[in-house]
Amino acid sequence: MRKWILFTAGVVGIFLIQPSAAQNPNSGPKPNQAAAGKPVVRLDPALDELISADAEFQKIKDGFGFTEGITWVQKRGQSGYVLFSDMWTNQIYKLTPEGQLSLYLDHSGYTGFDIWRVGMASPGQAPDERKWYLIGSNGLALDREGRLLIATNSGASIDRIEKNGKRTILADRYDGNRMTGSNDIIVKKDGAIYATAGAGDVRGVFMIKDGKVSVAVKDMPAVNGLAFSPDEKYLYVNASVRNFVRRYEVQPDDTVTNGKMFFDMQDNKAPGITDGMKVDTKGNVWETAPGPAIVVISPEGKHLGTIRLPEICANLSFGDTDSKALYVACRTTIYKIRVNTPGIRYSY
Repeated sequence: MRKWILFTAGVVGIFLIQPSAAQNPNSGPKPNQAAAGKPVVRLDPALDELISADAEFQKIKDGFGFTEGITWVQKRGQSGYVLFSDMWTNQIYKLTPEGQLSLYLDHSGYTGFDIWRVGMASPGQAPDERKWYLIGSNGLALDREGRLLIATNSGASIDRIEKNGKRTILADRYDGNRMTGSNDIIVKKDGAIYATAGAGDVRGVFMIKDGKVSVAVKDMPAVNGLAFSPDEKYLYVNASVRNFVRRYEVQPDDTVTNGKMFFDMQDNKAPGITDGMKVDTKGNVWETAPGPAIVVISPEGKHLGTIRLPEICANLSFGDTDSKALYVACRTTIYKIRVNTPGIRYSY
């Protein structure tokens, strides 16, 4: 017998939630495919090579406002750690696998003095409440020299932290228009930087190369997360609240063409969105999704399985020395779960 849940959310109205069996079968977990209480839902036997059926999340640290941009940092000969943004506190934190937390950068996003003129309301909060506004940095990445790149979000720029700690603005305008809502960043092996952001009437993927800013993708209604295939022949771009992923062909000059639908979750109305994503060494895409969940998608676009999450997830990163830990930036907590196939990352 099906159960239905009615609840109210502030003054918005009454919402109806169906159980997971009624979700889109191509994007959500199906019943009786995971042991009770276990997060991994296998839809295809190929998932066993990527993550074990009995894998479970480990809580590393909680108590944050809105975590984003989690990125593993591994310097040769040193212990690794993750960096991540807290968009509520406008800070970037450093967190070791053992749970040791320290402040890495203050005023990571908006650096002005009047914070009430910028930012966006926290999810579930009316835009005019002004109680918790997201003014901090969003996506993070490392360039080929190991320098931290920051999508400053309300700071309206893509910044780089030099090795001496100095902050350099790499891009804050396109075609005379100020950048807005810089979100995610990824770096190609040749040094070209790709970021999702807006500028004027353009919302898309911008490329920063040789000091110039150009538009790489502008045919999607919304853009958010970015990832490359292992050989960097393809660029994956997801559509934020629209809940789908497109795949583009990367040309020798770093431009991208021929975008096609790769994975469609638009029918899934559960909490969460397509936000962050990463790719493992076999080319499988690990994508945040409604559920809240992470969906694992083969290079051919087949849904191999779903990892159910304890909270809505904004981003994720492969880490640990062997690259077989998936660190997950959920709303208030950093978790990790062990996997069988290493993810793509670089050491510096």
